[in-house]
Amino acid sequence: MQEKELRLHIQSQAKILSQLDKERIKDDREVKQYIYGPKEGTVSKTFRWIWSHRVARMGQDWIFLALLGMLMAVISYVVDKGILMCMNTRVWLYKDLDFENPIARYLAWVSLPVCLILFSAGFVNQLAPTSISSGIPEMKTILRGVQLKQLKKFLTFKTLVAKVIGLTATLGSGMPLGKEGPFVHIASILAQILSKLSIFRGIFENESRNIDMLAAACAVGVGACFASPVGGVLFSIEVTTTYFAVRNYWRGFFGAVCGALFFRLIAVWFHNVDTLKAIFSTSFTIEFPYGPQELLAFAMLGLICGVLGALWVWVHRQYVYFTRRNKFVDMIIKKNCFLYAGILALMVSTITYPNGLGMFMAGELSTHQQVSYMFTNFTWSQDDLTAQETAISNYWTNPITGEVFSVLFGYAAFTFFFSIITSTMPVPNGIFIPVLKIGAALGRMVGEAMHLWFPTGVFYGNHLNLIIPGTYAVVGASAFAGAATHTVSVGVILFEMTGQITHLLPVMIATLISCAVAAILQPSIFDSIIVLKKLPYLPDLLPTGSGVYNCKVGDFMVSDVVYIWKSITFKQLEDILRKNKELYSIPLVDNEDTMVLLGTVSRYSLIRMIQRHIERAKRMDIENKQREEDEKMRMFREQPRRRSSLFEVINEPDVDRLRQIASNEMLTPRAKQNVLLMEQKPLKSILKKSDSFLMKGFNPLSPHSPTNSTELKLRSAFDIVYQKSVTLPDVPVDPELGSPTSAKSEPNLTASTKKVKLPLERFIDRPIEEQRQWRAKEMSKPINLDDKKLTIEPVSFHLMESTPLMKVHSLFAMTGINQAYVTRVGKLVGVVALEELRKVIEDINNGNLVIKTEPIVTELRIPETPETPNTPETPLSPLTPEPTLSEEIFQKGFDFGSKNIRNY
Repeated sequence: MQEKELRLHIQSQAKILSQLDKERIKDDREVKQYIYGPKEGTVSKTFRWIWSHRVARMGQDWIFLALLGMLMAVISYVVDKGILMCMNTRVWLYKDLDFENPIARYLAWVSLPVCLILFSAGFVNQLAPTSISSGIPEMKTILRGVQLKQLKKFLTFKTLVAKVIGLTATLGSGMPLGKEGPFVHIASILAQILSKLSIFRGIFENESRNIDMLAAACAVGVGACFASPVGGVLFSIEVTTTYFAVRNYWRGFFGAVCGALFFRLIAVWFHNVDTLKAIFSTSFTIEFPYGPQELLAFAMLGLICGVLGALWVWVHRQYVYFTRRNKFVDMIIKKNCFLYAGILALMVSTITYPNGLGMFMAGELSTHQQVSYMFTNFTWSQDDLTAQETAISNYWTNPITGEVFSVLFGYAAFTFFFSIITSTMPVPNGIFIPVLKIGAALGRMVGEAMHLWFPTGVFYGNHLNLIIPGTYAVVGASAFAGAATHTVSVGVILFEMTGQITHLLPVMIATLISCAVAAILQPSIFDSIIVLKKLPYLPDLLPTGSGVYNCKVGDFMVSDVVYIWKSITFKQLEDILRKNKELYSIPLVDNEDTMVLLGTVSRYSLIRMIQRHIERAKRMDIENKQREEDEKMRMFREQPRRRSSLFEVINEPDVDRLRQIASNEMLTPRAKQNVLLMEQKPLKSILKKSDSFLMKGFNPLSPHSPTNSTELKLRSAFDIVYQKSVTLPDVPVDPELGSPTSAKSEPNLTASTKKVKLPLERFIDRPIEEQRQWRAKEMSKPINLDDKKLTIEPVSFHLMESTPLMKVHSLFAMTGINQAYVTRVGKLVGVVALEELRKVIEDINNGNLVIKTEPIVTELRIPETPETPNTPETPLSPLTPEPTLSEEIFQKGFDFGSKNIRNY
């Protein structure tokens, strides 16, 4: 029995020891992992070595772009699937439930769109408000190299989630909106997120490569949206950049091809499609697609679309201005996003109700069905139609008059106006699909009219060419979209979307004419949105204007330059910063006479320099040093002097002491030191004890000093308390009482050391008037340019007064700078900012430029401001020092102005 118990005891102890050993080994492993980092396995090391030494050098960009294209294809498929499910659900609620009550059918038609729009507006505004609207104007600004505060969260994961879900709900509601702009934004966010991964870390850390990948991501977004890689690359180049880097060309093509190919393969795998097909597949005739006489009709269609496209952009801008000027509408949009979005969704759903006005604009069809039916190659008004063709034409036939023109006109007018109105909703949306549908409806109207005028077709030689209204719809869609976006690449997108290139010449002729007309009348819709959002942008020049070549930098530069010089005082610098809050950096010159430009200093650095110069800690340090010097001088003056004696006292030589010194010379150095330490004694004087004490070892702060008065004791006590208070933390404030918590109310029982709590105000500061005098004295001193914390940046670009406007425009567009200084033999004479350049280009394009004829001012001075009358200053609290400029600016924030941003 004892042996069994002993065995069990030994086994239990062995298990305990084994468990302790395992825990010890585990703890040692965790400690080593914490100290040396995680230990990689053989497979992980091999993979990392192959990636860093082979793959990363040979094709890191290829893998990045391929992965980006595949992810965008998956997102595009998911979004399209979600939109299709929402549209089918809406049709099921309207048709299959078979409500006999018309009110119930109406509610079934409008309920789902309103709910989806309300969900999208609430979800987007709560999660990421930066996902609202298109995204192309912001990407155009980012690709110029401009980093703004409002775009800081534009490329985050939250914005990606909000954009995808909000876009699916918005387009699933049937609103006349598009998805191309949001897809460009989504692709850019994916590129930014992927570049932050460890394997692609080099892309994110290199700003130039990061911008290149964002430019390629814009092409990937368009390619995955419409399965059009070639048109996507060209469209991204035309829309997002002014000057395109050729090195990004293959990146955009490779990523767009991967995205478009994978997107179509997903459709084959999950939709059981036999092969890869175009999105809006057409079957136009190939042998004789159009007659030469029709080219005139195509050109006229391009002219009409150019005018109407410019009108669409103008109406869009005017409506946005109306919503901002109207206080009631502006209050609804800003304070209650649900109400505005819900009202518009209910209005659109009511108008498109199939048993109401929707029967006059094909309201029952989805966006994909509407575009596909308008691209069909048969005439809706002819009699000999098949059953399938008759079913399609019935959607576009007026049930009262039996003709198609009123339905097409109603559809085009509805999409024209409500695409503008709904684009202002606080939800993700695009504008490319709406303008495509407007142009397709206009082109279909012209095609149907041409068929009525030439029912048998047009003859050219011995050939008879039939009129195909679907070709006019394709040409009109390309022309109107090109007029609205100022791009020619929409024609290539249409070729890839339809799968045919037979109408290459008509499409290009109409698109070029519409773009030319629209460019003369209005800016593109993306540039218009940039103006509305007050983002920095640079408009395009019209090279045909003679004013472009005659205009020089001296005609539009700002001559009254605000600058600082080497010997400027802190007070003058403070006045300049207060009067020019919109300036982000200020030029530095050597002096006011020579005006030689040395560099620029940021506003933040100057404010920090002023703050360090007049901060409270520096003043208290100076006061403490001054107090110590005054105290030493006072004690020296108050020290009593020994009266001179009539007799000279000479000490008698000590023979024994001399003998002892002689014997100590024979000792070792260490023994000598010990003897000296033991024999050190204070010398005794033969005079009075008090006088001897004053002669040597006098300490006025010592309590044993015979001259220590009550004032010295109090001063010593205050000095000791102050020296302790410097190293002690502030007293915590009781939130209930609003006062510092005493040591008795909250004893610290767990602390090992005793903490002395002092009041928040540790010492009695100078009077307010003395503080102001000290501050005025310090502010009258010149600035110190040798301060290590003050960074003087060199000026990268210099302009001359004779530099032509074309060169300045190219410089700003290629480099992405926001300002450039104008010099004359190194002398600062002016500055050109993005705002001045934009204004002069707009004046040239509008014909309002006035060339200066007077000579340019060579002497520059700071503009004098009118003197303000001396007003009594507001008395400050005795415990609160006068606020400095830096404290005031840091509390209120940098004021960049409400009109525009001027980064110079």
